[in-house]
Amino acid sequence: MTGLDTLRPRLPSPLQELSDPRFARHGLRLLLKRDDLIHPELIGNKWRKLAPNLTAAAGRTVLTFGGAYSNHLRATAAAGRLLGLSTVGVVRGAELAGRPLNPSLARCAADGMRLHFVDRSTYRRKTEPDTLARVLRAADAEDAYVVPEGGSNPLAVRGCRALGEELAGRADVVAIACGTGGTLAGLAAGLAPDQRCLGFSVLKGGFLTVDTESLQRRAFGARCGDWTIDDRFHFGGYARTTPELDAFAEDFGHRHGLPVERLYVAKLLYGLVALAEEGAFARGTTLAAVVTGRPFP
Repeated sequence: MTGLDTLRPRLPSPLQELSDPRFARHGLRLLLKRDDLIHPELIGNKWRKLAPNLTAAAGRTVLTFGGAYSNHLRATAAAGRLLGLSTVGVVRGAELAGRPLNPSLARCAADGMRLHFVDRSTYRRKTEPDTLARVLRAADAEDAYVVPEGGSNPLAVRGCRALGEELAGRADVVAIACGTGGTLAGLAAGLAPDQRCLGFSVLKGGFLTVDTESLQRRAFGARCGDWTIDDRFHFGGYARTTPELDAFAEDFGHRHGLPVERLYVAKLLYGLVALAEEGAFARGTTLAAVVTGRPFP
């Protein structure tokens, strides 16, 4: 991957076994797939999803979408700085334009991303061709290469298939936190036929199963792999946490020396502990949890 190879990604990412009594007492083995160690700035599934899109951009300006705390926007901005690409971030919420930037958006701006704020109604319709064309004109980016919110498109999904291939034969159940479903769609397609994939939605709404299946059909022509999504552990929705989740993440990090990212990874690990307690996995099952990010800042 010309250009991207100079960033020296750590692939395949490491697989780390943990000793945790909450799993061991149910006869379960827990592995962490450390995608957070792929690259210091293009972390986890962001590398896997962005890399093929950055190659396809072929040096053009990259325009993408996200909320005020979007990991995807930060990763795209960092990629732009590292590779010398111009980037534009279309941010949900026109009311944010006149306010001081939060730390996440400030990092984007510091990495050279030009931020363009749009009202929430326009943002909801961003995939409609006429609306997208208006946004591109308003952002002075009509010739840009467009990456969708969360980076999830067929190129990204096919890029994430390598994650499943790296885990083939290494675990019985592979679990991952899901925002747009793109990483799950590719991961499930790359696993062996006797492996199962479990997604934990970090958003409310219960729509991710339909979205993930749609992404697989666009990328591979059909639904593929054995996968399901659990919608119970979103803790109020995207970018939301609770004192209970924070306490869990602090405890997990203390036990294992791993700083736990709250918006995705903590919800994944909490959900796995809860399912283990529910008896959802047969004794002797090996679980692999994909660590897709680390705390910010």
